[in-house]
Amino acid sequence: MQSVSEILKKIRRLELRTRQFVDTAFAGQYHSVFKGRGMNFDEFRQYDFGDEIRTIDWNVTARMGEPFVRKYVEERELTVILLVDVSASGGYGSVLASKREIAAEVASLLAFSAIRNNDKVGLLLFSDRIELYIAPAKGRSHILRLIRDILYHEVQGKKTDLNAPLNFLQNVIGRRAVVFLLSDFHSGDYEQAITVCAHKHDLIAIPIEDKGEQNLPDIGIVRVQDPESGAVYELDFSDRQIRSEFAKMAEAERKEREALFRRKGIDSVPLRTDQDYFPILRGFFLRRERRLRSR
Repeated sequence: MQSVSEILKKIRRLELRTRQFVDTAFAGQYHSVFKGRGMNFDEFRQYDFGDEIRTIDWNVTARMGEPFVRKYVEERELTVILLVDVSASGGYGSVLASKREIAAEVASLLAFSAIRNNDKVGLLLFSDRIELYIAPAKGRSHILRLIRDILYHEVQGKKTDLNAPLNFLQNVIGRRAVVFLLSDFHSGDYEQAITVCAHKHDLIAIPIEDKGEQNLPDIGIVRVQDPESGAVYELDFSDRQIRSEFAKMAEAERKEREALFRRKGIDSVPLRTDQDYFPILRGFFLRRERRLRSR
């Protein structure tokens, strides 16, 4: 078990690393990529050539005897919700970092980007149940608490159920929010729940995978344990057919998931534990920014 000082050091290192990314590359992109909740009325002003006819307020125009239009400003403050999978499978990592550690780094980057833009950030940790919910708020100390809980929350459940957090979110967040869903998506059917969530919120799916879950190494007979069910299996990894079938199943699951996201119009940013997540995430921001500009 890590000491309090070791935990604080790890959180501080994570803060420094992610805030450096925010300062050097995400400063303007986050602001331009995510729109506010809508437009707020600002003031009335006299009609000027080129103004939209639809913005004319006919009641004020009638009183003043000349055309007046309504002026609106974009409401910039957002609510950002981080949905983070902390089930047992998140502890797996065949390289340097586990899926849960990658999720913590990515969540940290997104959270510091949000508070840099004066947005509120909330956290929902889940397994096969709701593990922890922290209401949206602002400030550095709040973000550091979120990071600590992602890394060190004592998880009660082992399996993954995406329906639980998606349905819970519908009850606690009344207005439209930007929702980042970080998970390995090893869950039962969640199509209905994710459809409802994506209709109400700006939902971005961030699947986090490990190469060991995609392809088995040729290393002979191995005893493996499913971290979520606890079941133990003895498999011959040197058997080419077993490795081939395993890879096919993993690829089929990935394709089915991506097809669901496309059907529902959900942006997806797949990440892997053996790859640098920063250029992949930054590439998503850039693509989304260009897409918004072309509308």
